[in-house]
Amino acid sequence: MEITAQTAEQLRLTAEEFELIKQKLGRTPNFTELCAFSGMWSEHCSYKNSIKWLKTLPRDGGRMLVAAGEENAGLMDMGNGFGVVFKIESHNHPSAIEPFQGAATGVGGIQRDIFTMGARPIASLNSLRFGNLKDKKTQRLLSGVVHGIGHYGNCFGVPTVGGEVYFEDCYHTNPLVNAMSVGIMQANKMVSATAAGTGNPVFFVGSATGKDGIGGASFASANITSDSVEELPAVQVGDPFQEKKLLEACLEVIETGAVIGMQDMGAAGIICSTAEMSAKGGVGMRIDLDKVPTRQKNMKAWELLLSESQERMLVVVERGKEAAVLKVFEKWDLSCSEIGQVTDDGLLKFYMHGQLEAEIPAYELVLGGGAPQYTREYKEPAYFAKIKAFDSNTIADVTELKPVAEQLVQIPNIASKRWVYTQYDSMVGAANASTNAPSDASIVLAKGTGKALAITVDCNSKYVFADPYVGGMIAVAEAARNIVCSGGEPIGVTNCLNFGNPYDPEVYYQFVKAVTGMGDACRKFKTPVTGGNVSFYNQNPDGPVYPTPTIGMVGILDDFSNRMTMDFKKEGDQILLIGKPQNDIGSSEYLHKLKKTEYSPAPYFNLEEELAVQQLVADSIKEKLINSAHDISEGGLAITLLESGFNQNLGFKVAAQTELRKDAYWFGEAQGRVVVSCSAQQAAAIIQKAQAAGVAITQLGTVTSGNIEVNGENWGTVGAWKEKYDTAIENLLAIEGE
Repeated sequence: MEITAQTAEQLRLTAEEFELIKQKLGRTPNFTELCAFSGMWSEHCSYKNSIKWLKTLPRDGGRMLVAAGEENAGLMDMGNGFGVVFKIESHNHPSAIEPFQGAATGVGGIQRDIFTMGARPIASLNSLRFGNLKDKKTQRLLSGVVHGIGHYGNCFGVPTVGGEVYFEDCYHTNPLVNAMSVGIMQANKMVSATAAGTGNPVFFVGSATGKDGIGGASFASANITSDSVEELPAVQVGDPFQEKKLLEACLEVIETGAVIGMQDMGAAGIICSTAEMSAKGGVGMRIDLDKVPTRQKNMKAWELLLSESQERMLVVVERGKEAAVLKVFEKWDLSCSEIGQVTDDGLLKFYMHGQLEAEIPAYELVLGGGAPQYTREYKEPAYFAKIKAFDSNTIADVTELKPVAEQLVQIPNIASKRWVYTQYDSMVGAANASTNAPSDASIVLAKGTGKALAITVDCNSKYVFADPYVGGMIAVAEAARNIVCSGGEPIGVTNCLNFGNPYDPEVYYQFVKAVTGMGDACRKFKTPVTGGNVSFYNQNPDGPVYPTPTIGMVGILDDFSNRMTMDFKKEGDQILLIGKPQNDIGSSEYLHKLKKTEYSPAPYFNLEEELAVQQLVADSIKEKLINSAHDISEGGLAITLLESGFNQNLGFKVAAQTELRKDAYWFGEAQGRVVVSCSAQQAAAIIQKAQAAGVAITQLGTVTSGNIEVNGENWGTVGAWKEKYDTAIENLLAIEGE
């Protein structure tokens, strides 16, 4: 078979990249070698269009125990000799084509990133984006994705403790499915994804290899089109029970002391794990592909290299200790086959039945090595002109608050997601502390460490669409605010950057500015970025999805007694607003969904004010001055108050003495604001602290036994509002599904 630039283009490599490959090899690659470059130089594996900007993020300092991106996931110091391991990744394209398996294998893949380092996963989260919920296709995708996440997580035995779900028209064809996993381990027992030691055996462990998932990395690095359904083989098939066995076996085999390095076979399969482990260790490997266990006959060398069959690991073992490793995997009834050895020449040599099929320098395949890095053109999007032209004076202020609040509380982006989360096992492992006592971040006990974790995923993509730089900062700030309001100290970030086609200068502008904003906010909050994932090519036929840089953040609760929840506790408690109200309705759910205004500025945000508000809340929690804390986000102050009352069926009596617009005060989404409740005595102390810190604070009213009164108007009982909030999504699904 003659290999040409056209062959390369069919494998999603450019003509220029084909010439670069020939230059690096000193010859024309054969088809198997070209397939290897196709997978490893895909956007999904090489970050060739993003790495320049990712390097601008704060990537060290604080509690970091490994450099960002150096291992399968981030590792940060929890204290007491323990580390927390966490990462978030996307499985968008597979979920668009086959929602159940696409979402399920996304969950499986991110769990492997955690336990391959030696950590036991203790919590899962997810961030999901779909189109209009009234649309039949959206309902099918939602149902499949939620079922897939629930099935894999429930069977695997790790609780799903939190997440977010948004519905916007731009995600109609291309939903976003971002999965996060968090684990804990003894910090000094980390296993690196590094190969070392000439002659050390290389083992393939776990499930047999099939043709599912072939080319998945390059599939994830292209636009979804009407022909994408033809690429169904690029979607992997998962087996959570097999993964549970693999988890236990991997953690047990680490204890033997025989493991030199280990990496899961995620994107790009065997070629990825062999290349990355070898390049990192400055070594090579000789691999006999005919020794790889298969579940389909007559698989070709390139198919074996690129298959993304799930529940598989590559393990480099210290020579002479093979028996101990084999014994562990035999105990767990898992395949464990020696398929090669570590070499000292830096070359990956793949054989089939003794015949050399491919020979490639490992360094030339990988990110940070020979993989290309590009600087793309970017320019301000044309739609910014519409945002700059927005004038709030053209929007009539509300006359009656209650009817607007009733509409807002039932908007799918705001309403309870119980239809989703009741399909997830949130209690397995008995470490989830948020089930009956909700807080802005999920609280998980880190058993054996004496501490707890506060975990959240956050991004309002509408804000990022309106102003990528400010929206990127807000995503980080809201994540930190959620952790602080839960009593935690934010320590680090993982991100999942979901954008459209990077070759579109307007899309690339969104990416560059969002990353810059995230970086500036992370530096301010002292939360370095431990790693994550970039997902480009998230496009609909009408254009790209909203820019969606999802932030996964982890915080520490050194003292569990500092844990804070969002719900009002006691009738008669004072309700305070920390942070300054603004005359701002930009990018709010009220403006977008009820007033049908698509183009408006991002909501008010000031990084210094945000930090001061969060510091005041954190100090007040530690000093036992407040009984509840809930930040203001989608839906504004009115929704925050309602949500604070739901858990214990407590109402509120509040009034506003303000010259601001009514809609801005009650439904605007200006950032940097938190609603707290406390006793009258505590209120005096908090007000004094706020005044000393220069932080705006407002007395809103009091907690009631269950009735709601706003500006003297009776809004009825909190129970009636909770019924609307809880049932909005399932009612919509029931009506539209008929």
